[in-house]
Amino acid sequence: MKTRRLILTAAVALTLCLPAAFAQQTSTNTGSTTTTDPNHPASVGQRKTDQQDRIANGVQSGQLTAGETKGLENRESGISREENTMRSEDDGHLTSADRATLNRQQNHVSNQIYNDKHNANAAHYGNNEVGQRRENQQDRIAQGIRSGQLTAGESSRLERQQQSINREDASMRRANGGRLTNGDKAALNQRQNRASGNIYNKKHNGRLR
Repeated sequence: MKTRRLILTAAVALTLCLPAAFAQQTSTNTGSTTTTDPNHPASVGQRKTDQQDRIANGVQSGQLTAGETKGLENRESGISREENTMRSEDDGHLTSADRATLNRQQNHVSNQIYNDKHNANAAHYGNNEVGQRRENQQDRIAQGIRSGQLTAGESSRLERQQQSINREDASMRRANGGRLTNGDKAALNQRQNRASGNIYNKKHNGRLR
């Protein structure tokens, strides 16, 4: 009887401890940045994936404009280049100091993602053919970011192209009382055709995040 009681007591104690141990290892989203327990930090690769998922969500929701996305992806691309340099200097490995440096940089980007997603800027597409085309392109870019088919550098270049098209759209509208002529629409559609081809090529070139 004593042996059975001891086994039951041990089982209960283990059951009570498991949730606490699991909670320590679970990431928590603070709204501005994703943090983990200091004793179980997210890996460098996981941190990059988390950031890209947040950017993709912002692109698809319209919370991030093409210009904001371009800026964020430029920063992510810079961090990836620095990581590659660090690994090349240490036989493909990252030191503890390297990981700490990369994590600090990702913290800064994380805060920028939050600020860009919650400022007054937003992507407004409009209920028309031109606006729908812009939204479709952004959805395709967001899907590529989320799936890893687009690297940060590729996403930045695609968003720079979209930003340029958006500026031309705005310039055309200013020149014609806020409207687009049939010629304007045809010109913008032609540019989006080229952008569409670029999106496809970059998503299928074999490069992955």
